[in-house]
Amino acid sequence: MEEPSAAESGDHHVERMGGVGAVLSVQLEKAHQAGEERKSAILVEGVSDQRAIEALSRRHRRDLRADGIVVIAMAGATNARQFLNLLGPRGYDVPLAGLCDLGELGLLRHGLEQAGLGSRLTRTDMEQLGFYVSVRDLEDEMIRALGVTSVEAVIEAQGEMRSFRSFQNQPAQRDKSSERQLWRWMGNRKIRYAELLVNALDPERVPRPLHDVLTRFSPAG
Repeated sequence: MEEPSAAESGDHHVERMGGVGAVLSVQLEKAHQAGEERKSAILVEGVSDQRAIEALSRRHRRDLRADGIVVIAMAGATNARQFLNLLGPRGYDVPLAGLCDLGELGLLRHGLEQAGLGSRLTRTDMEQLGFYVSVRDLEDEMIRALGVTSVEAVIEAQGEMRSFRSFQNQPAQRDKSSERQLWRWMGNRKIRYAELLVNALDPERVPRPLHDVLTRFSPAG
């Protein structure tokens, strides 16, 4: 497995420090470097999405850096316009792709339009540009693709089933579906579980947005 780059090590450090502003600063620096080096960029909302794409690339035996691709976590969709202006046709003008949650579709659309990548974009238009939308978010997509039993097996392997069962028994959770309970429980664990869920996926059941964004750029060579 490839060693983490300096920028990736920086991501890990700022995650431990817990500062969104620090994450944004590191990712903007990564974006500038990608632009200067003429790399293709995949823009995602957060670090969990970044981890999922990188994990899937490893399963496909792809080295994204060797392919000239960098995955950039924007520290929230509210920053999409900033990154798209920087890397889009009015900036470095590098090949772009991306992921967003359904609830942030409007922010991404606005960012694409403001960056000069179209006007009155439909969801189909956005996909043609390489930007894909998860039904709720990527964790929800993976939970549905895996199924409750498989996700619980991942949790069990991490020694956290007691925590999840306790969460299920909370009054506010008892009437919710198992899928919804899993999604809520993973809320503050999704960075750690992103790679674990990707590694548990059947290759034929990888969520379409995750598959499509990774395969948007062909491997080098």
